[in-house]
Amino acid sequence: MVFVEEKIIENATAVYNGKSDLLGLDQKGLADFFVSIGEKPFRSTQVMKWIHQFGISDFDEMTNLSKALREKLKFRAIIRTPKIIAEQKSSDGTIKWLLEVDQKNSIEVVFIPEKERGTLCISSQVGCALDCSFCATGKQGFNRNLQNWEIIAQMWVANKALGCKPKEQRIISNVVFMGMGEPLLNVTHTFPSARILMDDNAYGLSKRRVTISSSGVVPAINRIKDSLDVSLAISLHAPNNKLRDEIVPINQRYPLEELMPALFNYVESGHSKRHVTVEYVMLDKINDRIEHAQQLIKLLKDLPCKINLIPFNVFVGTSYIRSSNNAIRRFQDLLIKAGLICTIRRTRGDDIDAACGQLAGKVKDKTKRTLQAVQVK
Repeated sequence: MVFVEEKIIENATAVYNGKSDLLGLDQKGLADFFVSIGEKPFRSTQVMKWIHQFGISDFDEMTNLSKALREKLKFRAIIRTPKIIAEQKSSDGTIKWLLEVDQKNSIEVVFIPEKERGTLCISSQVGCALDCSFCATGKQGFNRNLQNWEIIAQMWVANKALGCKPKEQRIISNVVFMGMGEPLLNVTHTFPSARILMDDNAYGLSKRRVTISSSGVVPAINRIKDSLDVSLAISLHAPNNKLRDEIVPINQRYPLEELMPALFNYVESGHSKRHVTVEYVMLDKINDRIEHAQQLIKLLKDLPCKINLIPFNVFVGTSYIRSSNNAIRRFQDLLIKAGLICTIRRTRGDDIDAACGQLAGKVKDKTKRTLQAVQVK
C-alpha cells in the first residue's frame, strides 16, 4: 500500500480563468471572499441564498445586490456547474445522472425517491483508490479528488433537473456521501460541502439527514467530532480482520482494533445522541454464514448502531454472487435475537446500474491499480 498524506486546507477557493469559483464555498469561505474584494461579509449570506436556495448562477439575476457589485462579481467570480451527459430512469423511479467534471472524467449521481423522503447519493472522488472487491467503482481505478464545487454541484444540478428550488420546494431531503470514492480521503473538500448542505442559508438539511459513508479511515473519523456534526455510516462488510483485509483492503492499514475505538469515540463525542450505521454487503458463502453473524454480534454488541444488510449488486467482471434471500433473513434474525437493530436494504435502481456498489462513471485511472490512500492527521 502507498499512503500519501493529504495537506488539508479547508475553504481553498477554486479558481477558473482567473476568477474565484463561489459554488463550493461555505459561509466562512464566502465571507472571506467578499472581504478580500473590499465588500462587507454579510454579502455572503445574500449570495449563498441566491446560489443554493434559488438555483441562480447568473449574477445579473441577483437583484438585491447593487449593479456595481454585480459587475464586480462578473469580473472577479464565477459559479460553475457540470454538464449532464446522460440521464437514466429506473422502473422504480430512481434517477441516475452522468456528470462531466473535466474532459477526461465523469461521475455518477443517484436520486432515490421514496414516499417519505428523497435521497441523493453523491460522489466525492473521480473513481476510488481503495479497490474494495465487491464494488464496481473501485474497479474503474482512481483519478483525483473532487473539489468543493464539484461535490456541492451535484446537489445543485439534481435540484435543477428535478425542477425544484429548495427555498420553495424540497424534493431532496437526505444526502448521502455514498457515491463514487471514499469521502474521508477527501476531507478538504467533503467537509465544506457537508457544511453547505446543512447551512440554513443554503439547503438547510439537518445533521441527521447528511450522512458520510467511509470504509474506515480512522484519522478522519476522529476529526469529525471536532470539525463536523453529521451522521456516519461505516462500510464494514466483514466481522474479522482476515476476511475484511480481502474485502475492504484499507483494513490492512486501519484494522478493527483501530476502527472500533474510533467509532465509539464518534458516538460519545456528539452534541446529541449518536449512532453509527453499519453497512454489510451480503456475499454468498463469503461473509454470510452463521459464524460470521456470531462474530459480528460480538464485535458490535456494545456500539450504538443500526446494521444495514445490503444484498450484493452484480456488475460486469465480478465473481461474487448475492446471498440467497433465506441466508440474508437468517443472518438478520440472528442479529435481531442478539438485541441488535438490523434492516435489509431494498435494492433500488439496479436495472440502470445505480444500486449500491454499481456506480462506475468514466475514469482515467492514474493508480496503476496500486492502492493509494491518504493518512489524515
